Amino acid sequence: MKKSGNLALGPAAVSDAWGERREEKLAPAIVVVQDSLSTVLHIATVHYQSPRWIDIQARYLRENIAVPYQTWSSIEAIDRSYASRFDHVLEQRGPHAGKLNQLAREICHVGADDDLIMFLDGDAFPIADPMPLISESLERAPLVAVRRAENLDEPQPHPCFCVTTVRTWRGVRGDWSLGYPWRSAAGRTISDVGGNLLRALELSDTPWVQIQRTNETDVHPVFFGIYGDTIYHHGAGFRDAFVTRADRERLRKRLATQNTAARWAKRGRDLVLRRPWNHDTNERIRLQSESIFQAIARGDEAWLAMMRSDAHEARISPR
Repeated sequence: MKKSGNLALGPAAVSDAWGERREEKLAPAIVVVQDSLSTVLHIATVHYQSPRWIDIQARYLRENIAVPYQTWSSIEAIDRSYASRFDHVLEQRGPHAGKLNQLAREICHVGADDDLIMFLDGDAFPIADPMPLISESLERAPLVAVRRAENLDEPQPHPCFCVTTVRTWRGVRGDWSLGYPWRSAAGRTISDVGGNLLRALELSDTPWVQIQRTNETDVHPVFFGIYGDTIYHHGAGFRDAFVTRADRERLRKRLATQNTAARWAKRGRDLVLRRPWNHDTNERIRLQSESIFQAIARGDEAWLAMMRSDAHEARISPR
């Protein structure tokens, strides 16, 4: 894997579904969006049940994206008055990945080949102008996305931030669904959102630029992430379950150091589900999440300065 700063160029597979090597590759999308009057940036974002991130996301988009853009969204179980915040709102039901796929399908129906699709989770937004990062990345590969390697070495593109062209999305038959599995750093076979997109990139021999986490301070190992010094992703912005696989793995490793290592390690998963640790950990992360959200909602930029500095790491890092 080639790396450059906080970017990494992910390798593509060498064979297709039938074991035959593909000769054709999708060329890098050499796009200098700032100088283009014809390329349209389409932003696809899903909000669910709560409108709390809608105005925050819209504010950061306005402040950090200077090129013209159109927003496409789904606002299931949210008051329809919030539809006015977006250029296009689709009536949707079902899982997150399916909603993103449908948004992309509608964008591809009206978009030109060189138009850009930016996938952005509802609780994610740019904290700096993303267009330089996008242009640099698309000169190297046809797709750029966050890769959350911090979450037990997840290998797949993550929809908290991903940009590609309409041509590329059509060409690889992009699909955000989970299904395609991999073995995690904890040794378990899992799949998650973006798994099928990873396989689509492999089968089409399409490389992609991976945007890495760049926090100086990690309040949590997975949530509250800054990527490429450009994108912020809060994480779990629309649910109340905050305990991650990374949290469970940290517990398993801690138990494995105790005298009853073998017995407790074997029972670790059941322990997480049954004992107060799960409730206490979830509540601690929930309080961290709410505190950071309130600072963001107030427009207090101290939260961002804190994550970009290691000055308070000892005080705020989770135990």
